[in-house]
Amino acid sequence: MSETIAKTQSVPTSKFNTKDLCYIALFTAVIAVMAQISIPMPLGVPMTMQTFAITLAAVVLGAKFSTFSTLIYLLLGAVGVPVLAGFSGGFDKFVGPTGGFLISFPLMAFIIGFGVEHKDAFKGAFILALIAGTLVNYVIGVLMFCILTKSPVMTGITACVLPFIPTAIIKAVVASILGFEIRKRLKI
Repeated sequence: MSETIAKTQSVPTSKFNTKDLCYIALFTAVIAVMAQISIPMPLGVPMTMQTFAITLAAVVLGAKFSTFSTLIYLLLGAVGVPVLAGFSGGFDKFVGPTGGFLISFPLMAFIIGFGVEHKDAFKGAFILALIAGTLVNYVIGVLMFCILTKSPVMTGITACVLPFIPTAIIKAVVASILGFEIRKRLKI
C-alpha cells in the first residue's frame, strides 16, 4: 500500500538544476557589470557593453537560460537595484527614450541563443540569428526613442543606430568567439 502511495505522490522535479541556476545568475551578474562600461553620446543614447554581454550570454547559455538571465537583470533594474548603465535602476529607465533597448534584451537573447542551438541544423543559422537579434534590439529601441521624443525615424536611426554600427559588429564578433570558446570548455 505504501508503495502505491509513494508512486502516485511523486515529488515534482524542477526544470532547472543547480548548475543551470548558477549559470543564469553568473550571466545576470556579467550583464550588470558590463552595463557599467558606458560612454555617453551626444544625442542621449549611451554606448554600453550590455549588448556584448547579452550576446555572450546567448552564445554560452542558449535561448532559454540567456533569456532568463536577461529577464532577471531587467527585473533587478526595474525594482531599483543599480545594475543598469551608469549604476542606475528604476522603472523610469524602461519608459524613457532608451527603454526600448532594455525591453528588447530578452528577445535579443532568445533569438541569438536559438541560432546557437540550431547552428548545426542549417548553415548560417547562427549568423542570421545574430543579425536578427541585433536588428530586433535596434528596431524596438529606435521605435520607442522616436515615440517618446516625438522624433522622425531618421533622427532615431541617426541617434540610436548609425554611431553604433562599427562597435556593434566588433562586440558581436568578439562575444561570439569568446562565447563559443566558453561554451566548449563548459561542455554546454
